[in-house]
Amino acid sequence: MSKDSARTVLHVRIAAGAGGGPEKTIINSPRHLAKHGYRGLVAYLHPPGDPGFEVIQARAREKHCPLTGFPESLPIDPRVLLRLASMCRREQVQIWHGHDYKSNLYGVLLRPWLGFQLVTTVHGWVKHTKRTPLYYGIDRWTLPKHHAVIAVSSDLHDMSLLAGVPQAKLSLIENAIDTEEFQRTRPRSTQGPVRIGAVGRLSEEKGFDLLIRACERLLDQGLELELAIAGAGDQQEALADQIAKSKHREHLQLLGYQTDTKALFDSFDLFCLSSLREGLPNVVLEAMSMGLPVVATRSGGMQTFTKDGEDGVLIDPGSVDELEAGLGRVLRDPQWQARLARGARERVLADCSFARRMERVAAVYDRLSFKN
Repeated sequence: MSKDSARTVLHVRIAAGAGGGPEKTIINSPRHLAKHGYRGLVAYLHPPGDPGFEVIQARAREKHCPLTGFPESLPIDPRVLLRLASMCRREQVQIWHGHDYKSNLYGVLLRPWLGFQLVTTVHGWVKHTKRTPLYYGIDRWTLPKHHAVIAVSSDLHDMSLLAGVPQAKLSLIENAIDTEEFQRTRPRSTQGPVRIGAVGRLSEEKGFDLLIRACERLLDQGLELELAIAGAGDQQEALADQIAKSKHREHLQLLGYQTDTKALFDSFDLFCLSSLREGLPNVVLEAMSMGLPVVATRSGGMQTFTKDGEDGVLIDPGSVDELEAGLGRVLRDPQWQARLARGARERVLADCSFARRMERVAAVYDRLSFKN
């Protein structure tokens, strides 16, 4: 699609390492936007020499996503701002679509010179660090300056309102996935240990340490299970040490970062989201699409999205007792497991199609005001 025949959208995001759930949405967006008359480009700001960015590049090539990398050494790098401005002029960018606090800030700073429309997707503020209050502050300043704000879950929609975004500019468009890609190819196991899967960045807010402890208790009760956690992050050493000290260590695994997500989900019999904080995570939608029964914490968007007992089981976050009880109930009732699995797949097919989501995003773009 040429620059002359379609409006150009530039998706901008910062990432360290291989990224997370938002990358799936961003990298899949350009090919779907083309169907609605928009030319999609993607720009990633990343640490120089970061090997994780090579993983993102490989994903982009696989999905035919035009991706440009911008190595950035400084917290606010004027050289990167100049390169982004040059790209916007060269590619005739008319919509800047940010996906985090820094891309939102850069969009606000560049707009007076470049005149594009500002759109952002709020994916969630989950990883708390000493800089988190600064990031919140930047978002509170930038979000009301955007022409359109998309929240991926109801709790983030409410938080955006509290940040000063007018209701008229705010849209709730939940995450979605490619339901044709994420279909199960092998039956869930009915014999031997149940393989419980968990996927995500190995960091404090994911609650994997609590999940390990809950599975240890269930193993103490004689339940046959295995726990497999896929991902990489700053808690990897601590979690590995926790497993090494466990008397059930042969039943507990850290798989590291996995590139073939579909094959990974195909190896699971049940999925658990143990997060303390979340938006509406893609990994849960992928697990549901694969027909896995899901036990998830009431974190962020999960509480309003999940139909408790029908397409998933909800428990309170931050509690080993809750994880033990929720997983135990499902593990002890194979018939309920099967009903949850069917309900999960049916729910995703009905409400979480990626093509339908991109129709709604394109409709947000259609409502923007352009000079030509």
